[in-house]
Amino acid sequence: MRNDDRFIPGEEIVEVAQWEFAAIKTAAQLLSAQIQEREAQRHEATRQTQQQQAYQEGFAAGVEHGRQLASQALQREKQDFLAHQAQHAAQQFADLIRQAQRQLLEAEQTLAQGTLTLACELARQVVRRELTVDTQSVLPVLKEALGLLEAQHKVAQVRLHPSDREALGELILTELGSGELSVRADENLQPGDCVVESAGSVVDGTVAKRWQRVVATLGLSSSWETADDHD
Repeated sequence: MRNDDRFIPGEEIVEVAQWEFAAIKTAAQLLSAQIQEREAQRHEATRQTQQQQAYQEGFAAGVEHGRQLASQALQREKQDFLAHQAQHAAQQFADLIRQAQRQLLEAEQTLAQGTLTLACELARQVVRRELTVDTQSVLPVLKEALGLLEAQHKVAQVRLHPSDREALGELILTELGSGELSVRADENLQPGDCVVESAGSVVDGTVAKRWQRVVATLGLSSSWETADDHD
């Protein structure tokens, strides 16, 4: 084929129109618009992805913060509970200590009272035995009773149990060195008793009275006579 075959002869051209590039421009604009739309979609997808990621991160952070707050609150409640329990336990322990101290004190007092009562009972038995064995045991009591009288009371009357009066005999006047004593037996008295009277003054030296004074100093009110004495 020759080069001139690419040309169209003039006689064959019927109508001629000016060429315009509008179609090419429109295609370029459409392509650019498509590219921009795709870019916008990509940005939107990226934005949504970032937003979703930020939301997830924020949600996770919120959950973690809430968990920490809940953990702290639980820890505070636990500490408050333990503190309350410890305080309650300490109070109960203190109450138990005070109760134990009271019980111990009561036990000590009961034991002391029992020991004192037992000692008094033993002393009673010892005194009773001494009164039976020592027939002159009333003599020191008589001397003490006479010493309690006023000096101007020169004449005194002494009453003794018949057994004591018989056992002492004239020893009373010998020991006391006084002829102004009137000694007589009194069956209403008990062995070991003595009663001294002088000018209206009376010194009660009975065993029961002396026993009562002794046990009173110990805070007791034990009687000298027992139930067995009346059997």
